[in-house]
Amino acid sequence: MQRTIFITGGASGIGLGIAQHLGTLGHQLVIADIQLDAAQRACQQLNAEGINARAIALDVADAEQIASLPERLAPLEVDVLINNAGIQHVSRLEDFPPAKWQQLINVMLVGPALLTQTFLPGMRARNFGRIINVGSIHSLVASPYKSAYVAAKHGLLGFAKTMALELGEQNITINTLCPSYVKTPLVEQQIAAQARENAMSEEEVVNKIMLEPMPKKAFIGIDELAGSAAFLLSDAAKNICGQTLVLDGGWTAR
Repeated sequence: MQRTIFITGGASGIGLGIAQHLGTLGHQLVIADIQLDAAQRACQQLNAEGINARAIALDVADAEQIASLPERLAPLEVDVLINNAGIQHVSRLEDFPPAKWQQLINVMLVGPALLTQTFLPGMRARNFGRIINVGSIHSLVASPYKSAYVAAKHGLLGFAKTMALELGEQNITINTLCPSYVKTPLVEQQIAAQARENAMSEEEVVNKIMLEPMPKKAFIGIDELAGSAAFLLSDAAKNICGQTLVLDGGWTAR
């Protein structure tokens, strides 16, 4: 069955990769991004591949923009929400700008909560909904200099568990995908920032910091995340709720 899927941060990286995969399965996509032109370019790419996609501008840290989404999207009704938008700032806490700390929490924790709040009434009315949070290995473990990011990603797990309890009587699920490092533009920026903070080369950051705890010593593929998202949409996953799906190459097995 075709579903309408709303993906935040969908113009590039993980979001676009998930969108592309789900679009090839016949679902209708709404690509939301803070940069409308980037979202439009992504949709042009998807449309050229025969995928039904439309773009919408959205700042996930803006509560008013989120609240207006049902009206802006009408007559479309969102069946699947993928909370993917993310940002990063690498800094010692003593040097971390307070406004930046707050921004990371707003984008990656408050935003997903408010988006869920906005789309839940429609999901309840139709007795169907799938909410997928794109978390991180940092939803489970910490790294230095990423206090806001780690706090936000940890928070997603508690949020999902709470919502699983609230949604138990309906055909609505919420789960969190937690990959270790995926080679995206955001991670490329992290590599450079970690190199500066640790006075290391970027190659040393990858081998000695990022991949050192991971037995498989490899970046996670966007196709792996996309396939996992597709599984969570399937009937086979209808009773998977409030769970953390960890794609970490054995990282947390230690």
